[in-house]
Amino acid sequence: MSFLKRLGFFLFGLSIGIVFLTVFLKNKSKETGVSFCYFPNCRTLKDFRSKPLHFSDEIKNMMANKEIDSVSLTSFFYDGDVNFGRSSTKTVPCKIYFINGKVKEKDAVLKVVNCVKKVTISSIEY
Repeated sequence: MSFLKRLGFFLFGLSIGIVFLTVFLKNKSKETGVSFCYFPNCRTLKDFRSKPLHFSDEIKNMMANKEIDSVSLTSFFYDGDVNFGRSSTKTVPCKIYFINGKVKEKDAVLKVVNCVKKVTISSIEY
């Protein structure tokens, strides 16, 4: 068989494989909501989203006074940037993270306590 014929078979098989893989992964991510997080910031925020969310008394008072709402707080878990330099990731049993984000167009830092079974928002700094 000539080189061009083998190259043609290879490219034909490769194109079928790429199409199959693209369709398969696209359908899989739509059905199950799978997202691929490889970087530490994305993995940490995804871990927060997978656990029940609790609020400290300070945050509950702020929510009662309408200073902040739960939608603004949960947006930190989607659009925030985790400050690993300031966070305490080695503490046991719960780790403490600081997430930079925006609340009502103001820069804010959210302090989050990440335990094994729950996530607690303990404070917010403007």
